Amino acid sequence: MSNSRHRKSAVLTMMVMGCTLISRILGFVRTAVIGALFGAGGVADVINLVFSIPNNLRKLLAEGALSTAFIPELSKQLVDDPSRKSAIQLVKSILGLQLIIILPILAVSTFYSAQAVKIFENFADPAKNELSAVLFRWTMPYLLFISINAIMMAVHNTHGRFFIPAVTPIVFSLCVIGSLVVGNAAWGAKAIAYGVLAGGLAQVLVQYPSYRKLRYRLIPSLNFSNDSFKGVMGKWAPMLLTSSLFAVNTQIAMLLASFLPDKSASAISYAIVFYQLPFGIFSASITTVLYPKMSRQAVYKETDSLKSSLGFGYRNLWALLIPSAMVMMVLGEPIIAVAFQRGAFSRPDTILTARVLFAYSIGMPFVGLFNLTQRAFYALGEVRKPFICALLTVAADIILSLVFIFSFGGDSESLAWANSLAFIFGAVLQYLLIRHAVGFSLIGTTGLTFLKTLAANAIGLLAIHGAFRIMGTQWWHGGSSWTALFTLITVFLTSALIILGMYILMRVEVVSILFKRKQ
Repeated sequence: MSNSRHRKSAVLTMMVMGCTLISRILGFVRTAVIGALFGAGGVADVINLVFSIPNNLRKLLAEGALSTAFIPELSKQLVDDPSRKSAIQLVKSILGLQLIIILPILAVSTFYSAQAVKIFENFADPAKNELSAVLFRWTMPYLLFISINAIMMAVHNTHGRFFIPAVTPIVFSLCVIGSLVVGNAAWGAKAIAYGVLAGGLAQVLVQYPSYRKLRYRLIPSLNFSNDSFKGVMGKWAPMLLTSSLFAVNTQIAMLLASFLPDKSASAISYAIVFYQLPFGIFSASITTVLYPKMSRQAVYKETDSLKSSLGFGYRNLWALLIPSAMVMMVLGEPIIAVAFQRGAFSRPDTILTARVLFAYSIGMPFVGLFNLTQRAFYALGEVRKPFICALLTVAADIILSLVFIFSFGGDSESLAWANSLAFIFGAVLQYLLIRHAVGFSLIGTTGLTFLKTLAANAIGLLAIHGAFRIMGTQWWHGGSSWTALFTLITVFLTSALIILGMYILMRVEVVSILFKRKQ
């Protein structure tokens, strides 16, 4: 029975991964277009920094804290009231809350954009400051669309509908890419702001038909007196505090990057794009599928099943994120060169971005485990322990960043190292707390999968080094070319097939479940 449930989770995860893969590739293309049009400094620094502002706010007000608090309560309402009346009312109240919070933010960002954006950047160049204010004014309304989109996505996921929400980021990227390609000549950097707005609206429109079939509406309500809404608020406040720590931490990193030499902020942003390509596909997909499931298990007080789901997540995150991190560390420079090194994006830009990517990739598996364990705590209704872990993790990141930069003269690479080291600490701490809370342990199948994963990837790493000895390491220095692309694909596929073969030989769960026939 457990294997059957895990297989269903694996199939759903693979479906989400497929859509996420397309989305990440398009996001990658979007960033490559920005790099080709604007390079890695100047205007690109402004674009990357300004877009990070609504992106971080959505994590606080929509997809992050609010959705995380919303899904368990919506699951409970659907269990307690199959007619969905209470669930529908809860959704209306959440939409009303979002409008109350977001509309004043939009008013400030529209009429006082120059003053508001100064909170987030410290550019010395007046031209950068002026462009920041313009882009900030035009980009911020995206926050309203993405907040509505996040609630619709949470409703779909709670009902076990994952495909439509997974498609919406694809639509967003297509809108931004189209706007950049078509409108850059006429609008310049403002083309990306127009594309972001169009993409946000398109995401809502794509989800609405399916959302409507589930009997929900986009009609807000200011009735905040019902118990289910109070239940969400009781969880959201501490979750918001936890999420705000990471949002503030990200903005502090970007602020520190603005003190560093030109191209530092862009190097971080570009490195994160490559980092997010595998991380978003694997970690976000697994967490998206398992969180509603763990929330239902917590409602029914099925602690053993919840531990089983958590173990499933740990094992598959290891099996997918460890090879992803290895590839980004070892093949990061040729990947960036082939993808971005053209036009205004130069060889020094590739080297700097690759160094930052290497440092971020060290922490990739631990960030995945951190996020999943945090969701397990939230499914259990526990918010204090995740907050403590988040506070200590963010504090470690900020302290290390300040020490690396101001005591040792570090650069953007130092900010990435600080982030990875902090999340390694946070993931270990959070595991110890969940082990004490529910008895979850790495001993047994989960620990064995970790060892198998390390062994398989060690052999894949040897294959990559062997390829470098045969073909050398000069083939990507000239940047993007068909020869470099073909060579990169050959090296990557060879190592990937070796790792996959080792996974099959060792019966690593991520492979065995997918190929196992239904009983």
